[in-house]
Amino acid sequence: MADDRLAGLTEAGVSIWLDDLTRAHLVDGHLRRLVDDSHVVGVTTNPTILAASLARPEPYAPEIRELARAGVAVGDAVRQLVVADVQQACDLFREVWEATAGVDGRVSLEVDPALAGNREATVVDAVSLVRAVGRPNLSVKIPATRAGLPAITDALALGVDVNVTLIFSVARYRAVMAAYLAGLERALDHGTSLSGIHSVASFFVSRVDVEVDERLDKIGSDDALALRGMAGVANSRLAYQAFRETFTGPRWERLQAAGARVQRPLWASTGVKNPAYPDTMYVSELALPGTVYTMPEATLRAFADHGVVRGPDDRQSAAGDAAQAQEVIDAVAAAGVDLAEVLTFLERDGVDRFAHSWAELHDTVGRALAEATR
Repeated sequence: MADDRLAGLTEAGVSIWLDDLTRAHLVDGHLRRLVDDSHVVGVTTNPTILAASLARPEPYAPEIRELARAGVAVGDAVRQLVVADVQQACDLFREVWEATAGVDGRVSLEVDPALAGNREATVVDAVSLVRAVGRPNLSVKIPATRAGLPAITDALALGVDVNVTLIFSVARYRAVMAAYLAGLERALDHGTSLSGIHSVASFFVSRVDVEVDERLDKIGSDDALALRGMAGVANSRLAYQAFRETFTGPRWERLQAAGARVQRPLWASTGVKNPAYPDTMYVSELALPGTVYTMPEATLRAFADHGVVRGPDDRQSAAGDAAQAQEVIDAVAAAGVDLAEVLTFLERDGVDRFAHSWAELHDTVGRALAEATR
């Protein structure tokens, strides 16, 4: 039955990517089993995930001792350790990548989050990661900050596959898709084959509910409290409607005729943070055709155990109820929540969190290197 539920999610047009990557799960075959048995066709990382993995140094001990003996600097050691994990994951997913013509089988690795405000440095780091990993199924994650938007276009024009991350608002999502189209157009003008360029746009879900719910609780009216747990899904459905609107019409048709693929929406931050809510609600509500769903393993297991996939009629309703989603967003605003402020805060907070995790990662490796020399 668990397999049936996850298979049903795949049959609904959703690609399941795991939101986790650890050396331990690469070594013990756990990730391989998820690919073989649980319909997982990709994996994403972020600085927080990488910091958590390297906080358990045992699987890395031999390499850390070697790096310490060679006197490798902390930053270079971090790069080597992370790249080694990503290379192994890329190799694991290579068959999926080949079977899906590059659509799935992807492994994401983020540029240094400290570069989020620097267009040129972001592109340089993206190209450096591509060269360091040396695998065709790598996707480089670039934050959707204002400075990140032109960097996304630049990277795509160079043929870099990009996972655009930290998208919270529909307006910013539209700008991300515009950056994607501009990148494809530049690549086409340079004679680059568009069929080999892939991208997803990571739209964050649960963090929206966390912030909006906190404000609704402070307002405390019956109308406000009745809206808790609704903004994340409504915001995401409006994003899906924007996706459907963008990839149609003459501009897109020209690119599509040259081999371009749509930039799929990827639902991120999908673990339910409030235990009062169903633990699979974001999966069930956003199982929409042509999307990627990246989830932590706890969410994957929960859905395998008791998740519900909408039937075809229900999926069409979910895809088409942008008007209902807009009503929810309007009601949240009418209750007194400044959504523009919420979404701006979430982007800034997301960048800050990843930068903090990146610093923690360097501190962890620095301590391990120091201990290895004693």
